[in-house]
Amino acid sequence: MKKASILMIIGPLFLLGLYMFPLWNIMLGAPQYPEPLGMNIHIDGIQGVSEFDIQNIDGLNHYIGMRHLPKPEDMWEFSTFPLVIGGMVALGVLIGLLGFFGKVSYKWFLGWFVLMSVLGVLGMYDFNAWMVDYGTNLDPNAIMKLTNPDGSPMSYKPPLFGHAKMLNFDVTSLPHTGGYLMFVGMMLTVVAFFVGKKASQAIN
Repeated sequence: MKKASILMIIGPLFLLGLYMFPLWNIMLGAPQYPEPLGMNIHIDGIQGVSEFDIQNIDGLNHYIGMRHLPKPEDMWEFSTFPLVIGGMVALGVLIGLLGFFGKVSYKWFLGWFVLMSVLGVLGMYDFNAWMVDYGTNLDPNAIMKLTNPDGSPMSYKPPLFGHAKMLNFDVTSLPHTGGYLMFVGMMLTVVAFFVGKKASQAIN
């Protein structure tokens, strides 16, 4: 059980990478931009991949009626997510320590993983809902008003995951370093669960 508990302690610590590295990345490439424009989504705000990327993306968005990219103070998520991640790290380490000293069973390790998974799904849902609003709630007085073949207003929602074509832009949305670190950390807690289960079965 001690080996499983050590894994349980280490796993949540990987989430600390979210304070240093982006969670997600969205890149926009087009013929007129030899160097694609990009934005990194951190748990506490959005930053450009290059120095003027946010400024250039906001400039493009202005023509089609999209709002400026939000600053940290514009979205409650950017002040809440760091607290949630910090709380989950502390909870995970605490469960691991309690397991190490035999105060809780290995089943708690899986409980942490399930709770973190639920929070992750809710976070992705919230992020997608924001992108839907951002890409469809357009300024009616925009310089450019583009429509689909059926006459409905065109949506500029970036993909949540993967690639999409938006006008002459190729848009790619994928996890970044922080997202991969979070995934590794969560998988370690699953490994801890199975290691703890095997150790418990061996004793019994």
